[in-house]
Amino acid sequence: MNLSQMTKDQIVSFKSENEKLYNDFKGQGLCLNMARGNPCKEQLELSVDMLGVFDDGNFMSSCGTDVRNYGIVDGIPEAKKFFSDMIGVGTEEIIIFGNSSLNAMFFAVQCAFNKGILGSKPWSQCEKRKFLCPVPGYDRHFKVTEFFGFEMINIPMTPSGPDMDMIEELVKDEDVKGIWCVPQYSNPDGISYSDETVKRFAALKPAAKDFRIFWDNAYCIHHLTDDPHCILNILDEAKKLGNEDIVYVFGSTSKVTFPGAGVAVMGASVANVEELRKYLGISIIGYDKMNQFRHVKFFGTIENMKEHMKKHKEIIAPKFRLVCDVLNKEIAPLGIGEWTDPEGGYFISFNAPAGCAKRIVQLCKDAGVTLTGAGATFPHGVDPEDKNIRIAPTYPPIEDLAKAMELFVICVKIAAAEKLLGE
Repeated sequence: MNLSQMTKDQIVSFKSENEKLYNDFKGQGLCLNMARGNPCKEQLELSVDMLGVFDDGNFMSSCGTDVRNYGIVDGIPEAKKFFSDMIGVGTEEIIIFGNSSLNAMFFAVQCAFNKGILGSKPWSQCEKRKFLCPVPGYDRHFKVTEFFGFEMINIPMTPSGPDMDMIEELVKDEDVKGIWCVPQYSNPDGISYSDETVKRFAALKPAAKDFRIFWDNAYCIHHLTDDPHCILNILDEAKKLGNEDIVYVFGSTSKVTFPGAGVAVMGASVANVEELRKYLGISIIGYDKMNQFRHVKFFGTIENMKEHMKKHKEIIAPKFRLVCDVLNKEIAPLGIGEWTDPEGGYFISFNAPAGCAKRIVQLCKDAGVTLTGAGATFPHGVDPEDKNIRIAPTYPPIEDLAKAMELFVICVKIAAAEKLLGE
């Protein structure tokens, strides 16, 4: 029965029953952390053999460089070829970074802020600067633009991606300098941008010539189904229109091999790459070429990497299924929440009744389960409706996840009842 259709006495009784269950949980001394989308131990074990790839004694790149030594700012040739296949760019359109795509994004913003983009005025010299932020979105994206003093504008997500009508109108403002995008299995909604959305992004004609789309394709091969749908290649679409400078594409192996010890990459037009490579050469002599070569030697081909990702799917897909099954059973009949059932990525986005997210997260924390903070999926940590909660199911063992979800739905029920009772 829908909770809102119950009488006040029924809601009071419903709340009391769930508070008893909640207090039982508090007495169990739980300590479970689901705050971030971390791979679990079983996933990390999949790549352990990579640590032995140099047992053959071969440290020589095809360009004649010993990868143990200095040199090659933008990546060894083998890595450029391999990762260009992963993110869909040419070998002349890619820079191989260190272990963090977030660091690569920060670097790109920093360069634009201090030096400008392709001859444009540095963003630091702009009296006003604005950035478009699809919401709910990735908290660490928002932290970057907050750090550089941008006014961040919320862009609602739709089933086909960000609201493009709104974006096309807002980019008429020269103060708007960019947009954050997670186009494949968005964080946290798990939405993949439609072909039309990608084409409209590629065709944007912003008033600001230094406007850039930060296309964080973090989950480009992170599928949860056997028949995945892959998005269009935005750089290819932009090239068709002579608009290739508009986009920066990012990716990494953080959730493919080892978080913190993977390889991050950036793809862009030749003009963009040449400029950023010049700035990069001032700050570093070269990134970890051994790690680049290690990844190439371990996988060999992009097809092998995709097969590797199927092993990840076998481990984490049951966890996603468990979360959705619990929500369908416990929350759907009551009408007190909506959620995504993603085909890939690392998160499930849960929308509680407005005004309840902070309460739910706090109830969970008080009973021993730590979730991503309510509001984290919005700029400045402010969810205007206080309803979105990001569920990260990958890290806990499935038995612990089941226990955490049992608690989660109890907390949702309590918060929803409190809301209806005006407490």
